[in-house]
Parts: sequence; C-alpha cells; structure tokens
Amino acid sequence: MNQMLQDPQAQTSQVQTSQIEASQTTQPPVPVDPPAPEHPRFAKPQRVAFVQACWHRDVVEEARIAFVKEAEARHLTHVDVFEVPGSFEIPLHAQVLAKTRRYTAIVAAGLVVDGGIYRHEFVADTVIKALMDVQLRTEVPVFSAVLTPQQFHETEVHYDFFRKHFAIKGVEVAEACANTLHGLERLRGQVAAGIVG
Repeated sequence: MNQMLQDPQAQTSQVQTSQIEASQTTQPPVPVDPPAPEHPRFAKPQRVAFVQACWHRDVVEEARIAFVKEAEARHLTHVDVFEVPGSFEIPLHAQVLAKTRRYTAIVAAGLVVDGGIYRHEFVADTVIKALMDVQLRTEVPVFSAVLTPQQFHETEVHYDFFRKHFAIKGVEVAEACANTLHGLERLRGQVAAGIVG
C-alpha cells in the first residue's frame, strides 16, 4: 500500500483555510433594522395631556412610557402627565384640562379590575361614556387606554401580560392621537378657508 506523506505545516494550513471558509459560509447575515417611518409634521405645535390612574400604576405606566416614545416619533413632543387616584376620576380631570384650551388632545389610561364598591364593568362603561361627553362638549379629542380585563388575578404572570398589553395600547393610542390631530388640523384649515362648512 502506498501512502503519501504530506508536510505537517501544509496540512495545518489546509485545515485552517477550510475552517475559515466554513465559518464564513455558516454565519447568518446580520439583521438590519428597517428605517424608522417618516411621520408627517404638524402645521402648529400640539400639546397633549396624559391622565393616568394610579391604581396598578406599575402596569398602567407602561402605556404612558410607550405613548410618550411613539408620540415623539410622530412629532407630538409636548406631553404633560397628570395622575389621578383611579379611573373613575379621569373624566373630571379630562374635562377641566380640555376647558383650559391649552391641550389639543387628552389621553386617559387606567386599569379597571374587580373589587371595591363598584363593579368593574360599570366603572369602565361610565368612564368611557364620560370621556366621550368631554370630547363632544369641548371639541378636544379624548383617547382612552382605560382597559377592563375579563379576569385579572394579582399574579406575576397576569402582571407581565398586562404590562406588555398596556405598552401595545400606548403605541396604538399615540398613533390614533397623531392621526386624529392631523385630520382635525386639515379639517379646521378647510373650514377656515371656506372649503367645508
């Protein structure tokens, strides 16, 4: 049997070359974040009031944090935060803030759960109806991230779930707020120009 002897250095060099080629072909491509979308700018500065219930603050504040971040991306850079004890107190604060004419929009955030002297469905319905009344009376748009889960248990699993859920709602309400304010800005410009009305 004939065996060919190879130079050990040549063998090592071939192995290293093979390893380099293998590592170059098996590495996954580095993901590239998509560019941030360009959102339209407002003709006039907008100021938003964010009214947040303190009940379950650690959950509800996730909506505020997400809202502020998304609002800035959408050129809503003036956000004032107000805290109230619970969701039931939000509509009165929203009305007082709307009547100041300082704010072009008001956002409400709260978590209504079982317990206390009122049923949570009653509280949630009352809050939403009252917020709608504030909006229609003052012509200042009011947005709600007041949520009423069917079942809420004070366990870490539920807290984690609702923290994430409130973060999603914060982004959604920021988008709705910006889009509505753009729409109202256009509509009011058309009314002033006599195009609509």
